[in-house]
Amino acid sequence: MPTQSRLGLVLSEYASFPQTFPTPAPTDQRLMRTARINTLMELPDGSGRRAVPDLNGKLYLVQDGVPHVYLDVAATFAPQFFSGRGLGQGFGYVTFHPEFGSNGRFYTIHTEQASLATRTPDYAQANAIFHGVINEWTATDPAADTFTGSRREVLRIGFAGQVHGVQEINFNPTAKPGQSDYGLLYLAVGDGGTGVRNTEPQNLGMVHGKLLRIDPSGTNSANGRYGIPADNPFVDRAGALGEIYAVGFRDPHRFSWDQATGRMFLGHIGEHAIEAIYEVRAGDNFGWSEREGAFVFDRTGSACDKLLPLPANDAEYGYTYPVAAYDHNPAPNWNCTSDVGVAVAGGFVYRGNELPALKGKYVFGDLVDGQVLYTEAHEMRRGHGLATIHRLALFNAAGNPVRMQDLSALGAPGNPERVDLRFGTDAEGELYILAKANGKIWKVTGTREFASGDVGGTKLHKPSGPDSWAPVTPSKWQFDGDEVILAEAGVSRPGPRRPFEYAVVTEGPEWSSVEIEADVRLDTPVEVSNRDVIIVFGWRSDTEFYYAHLSTDNTILPHNGIFKVNNADRQRIDHQWNGRSRGANPAIVDADWHKVRVVHLPATGEIAVYVDGRKDPLMTAKDTTFGSGRVGFGSFDNIGRLRHLTVTGTPA
Repeated sequence: MPTQSRLGLVLSEYASFPQTFPTPAPTDQRLMRTARINTLMELPDGSGRRAVPDLNGKLYLVQDGVPHVYLDVAATFAPQFFSGRGLGQGFGYVTFHPEFGSNGRFYTIHTEQASLATRTPDYAQANAIFHGVINEWTATDPAADTFTGSRREVLRIGFAGQVHGVQEINFNPTAKPGQSDYGLLYLAVGDGGTGVRNTEPQNLGMVHGKLLRIDPSGTNSANGRYGIPADNPFVDRAGALGEIYAVGFRDPHRFSWDQATGRMFLGHIGEHAIEAIYEVRAGDNFGWSEREGAFVFDRTGSACDKLLPLPANDAEYGYTYPVAAYDHNPAPNWNCTSDVGVAVAGGFVYRGNELPALKGKYVFGDLVDGQVLYTEAHEMRRGHGLATIHRLALFNAAGNPVRMQDLSALGAPGNPERVDLRFGTDAEGELYILAKANGKIWKVTGTREFASGDVGGTKLHKPSGPDSWAPVTPSKWQFDGDEVILAEAGVSRPGPRRPFEYAVVTEGPEWSSVEIEADVRLDTPVEVSNRDVIIVFGWRSDTEFYYAHLSTDNTILPHNGIFKVNNADRQRIDHQWNGRSRGANPAIVDADWHKVRVVHLPATGEIAVYVDGRKDPLMTAKDTTFGSGRVGFGSFDNIGRLRHLTVTGTPA
């Protein structure tokens, strides 16, 4: 699971795109988005114009935040053009030759229905039903705001399935004129959705499940319409296609190069459990469908038993494993033959100048739920274990905490919880975040830390003794110096579901903005999995308060999170619960004392919980229900104690 970072991104709306529709009308509601925009890139001509493709067929240019149609790809290839089935079908991507400003050349990938296509694929799976088609376009006037010019087909690939076609196509922006990689086109070709049943991604005689590298200006390919670079890794291997640069992909969704180091990173969408980031080098084999991430993928077992440990002789196979990865973590009752709703969206190593706090971070995310994540690029090292993945906080332009679901749901057709997140960059290396859900793009215009505002300077230090505390059941409590001891487990009480036993501090004021610091300990034996203590804040009454639940277990909704009781059963409000089976990492797993710090800023609703002096919060939430209240300590049905309590804040 990703760990929460205190660092957050400030997102300012950059552009908004009009409603478009798939062709033909889809039956899968996941395709019903406002605009199926899937990247942003700046034209390499110094004009400041940015290109945005929409899977439904339009290529937009954006200048000063205003989009206009540059080219209608869908209309050009009608009636063969197809975007109405399969999440990646349609006008998938565009990339511009590094010399576009003078030669006017750019390249697109689009999908055609095989039954209507007028050309035969250059390479195809058996019983192909769709074609992925690469075209080269040459603009008569590269500076014009709409396209006029010529086009030619470069490569056509037939796919037997409706998913995992040709994903990104791109040029290496770190390559300079005269270098071997300059002007060469990379194509991320998926397995057509069939690799789970066969070994085609391992077959060097097929392009499927491969990263290809071609020279659009050459002619030595089998079809004579592009070149095969002489330094491609499989050029001289008998039976291998010279176009292949790397092998063993399921759905190689997005790739990019680190502008500072030239390293190539690729976000790979998994089949059963693993979303991965790979560092890609010439000749690599990433294992699919023999491997998923760093596990054996078992095609012979049941639908639910797919991943097995690596064999002792695994090094003999020469597979390359991820430098970062996260798990699907499905719910215990998940139908393992269905989609769990997790998919990585590859991103970029930030090398811009406007956001120093992001320097050297590979920023990516999950395209379904819209989490924005990062790893440190220097931690992503092959053969050195997985880099830590951090979850970034997000803020709108006004500085208020938000989630991508909040930003993208307004007006979104289909499933509003599905963000369909993508990333882009401009010529300066600044970051942009896109959502198909409502067809909007945001620029990352700043960074700030979550719950970092001033809480105020009034202090309450070590309130002690029964006169300073009001327990639910006084007989269950003991006071020893400044230790507050819940010595007997609480029991369920009438009314809404809420902590069974707690005590609030009656000494001092009620607090608005507040920081609570204390040591806590769980006295329930460590063998008990659901052991917990709670920190209460914003307490208004026995049925109106917040609490941070600090537990050994993080696998069910009521445990190890931030909750609100508002005259109804407690409601989980933290950002860490994945909606299925996991929350933040367990807060307390032993019988030792642990430092806990809780920050609550009612003005913005920011809540952060820190454990053991860590700089990054264990849990975060946003809620503005209770603007003030008292603080306290307790549990559901466990025993434990608190000491060294200090409350700092602003009296209500």
